[in-house]
Amino acid sequence: MCRKKVGVVCGGFTSEFEISIRSGETVFRNLNRDFWDVFLITIDQKKWTAIDDQKKTYEVSKGDFKLISQKDSVCLDLIFNAIHGAPGENGQLSSLWELLNIPFSSCDSYNAALTYNKRDCLSVLRDWNIPTAKHFAINSDDIIDEKIIETVVGFPCFVKANRAGSSFGVFKVKKRSSLSEAIKKAFKEDNQVIIESELVGREVSVGVYALNNSINVLPVTEIISENEFFDYAAKYEGKSEEITPAKIPADWKERVEDYAKEIYRKLGLKGVVRSEFIFVNGIPNFIEINSVPGMTSESIIPQQVKSKGIDLSVFLDQLLNHALIKNNP
Repeated sequence: MCRKKVGVVCGGFTSEFEISIRSGETVFRNLNRDFWDVFLITIDQKKWTAIDDQKKTYEVSKGDFKLISQKDSVCLDLIFNAIHGAPGENGQLSSLWELLNIPFSSCDSYNAALTYNKRDCLSVLRDWNIPTAKHFAINSDDIIDEKIIETVVGFPCFVKANRAGSSFGVFKVKKRSSLSEAIKKAFKEDNQVIIESELVGREVSVGVYALNNSINVLPVTEIISENEFFDYAAKYEGKSEEITPAKIPADWKERVEDYAKEIYRKLGLKGVVRSEFIFVNGIPNFIEINSVPGMTSESIIPQQVKSKGIDLSVFLDQLLNHALIKNNP
């Protein structure tokens, strides 16, 4: 059997660079070499490079995404996208791969851009009657009226960079005197900020993926953070308890799975994604969606895959084969 050439793309241009590198390395290690010739591609602001199993290095062409060495070049058959943040999760690279007709594991460019933009995504989901927190949006050049923000969302609230992940640029604000400083810090990650009312309840994470023309849900994870919310330390430094499968009532589980599948279907998502919800009075309120979720050993998706009884290598094979089929129906 002729093995397909897969580029596992990681890195990126945001604060999530190091997490993305770890995700990419996990995928690179776990892809089955019986099926795939695998290249680990690292992208940063200065250079795009690749390495193969023999430690041979390549330069990645930004025009056609070929891997170029001193002696030869490699044309990739497909891409596994492991870039959290720009330019992988926000649709920029997806646009290039679409133009080049290279299949890839994540969402199409438009859908990726929409899910990466928290406030635009929330606006769309509210039109579909998906419950969410109250929110207030501001840009870096707006005049900030703290009294109006307090009236709309109240305190405590969360100040979030609109286009960022892994809880970078996210701050819990308990009183108005702390609001201005939190907004200033969030603007360091993005020039758009969203401020949301606090939702008090049990938080869960739901992994969803498409396979064999059906939308599948991985076991739900409940997140119990030692910190005030599921921040970077909670995600990657062991400051949270993640229970998979979640010990929640059966009707809660059914309701949140239905919402997660509905969001996946209506937004036209691809590959594996992870949606976050907080239950308030038994109702799951949507927080955000990750269209390129973490794949490190600490990440939730690998935990859910294991809980479902699927080997991570097999799961990754399924995602890549599905991407090939969708590109060549």
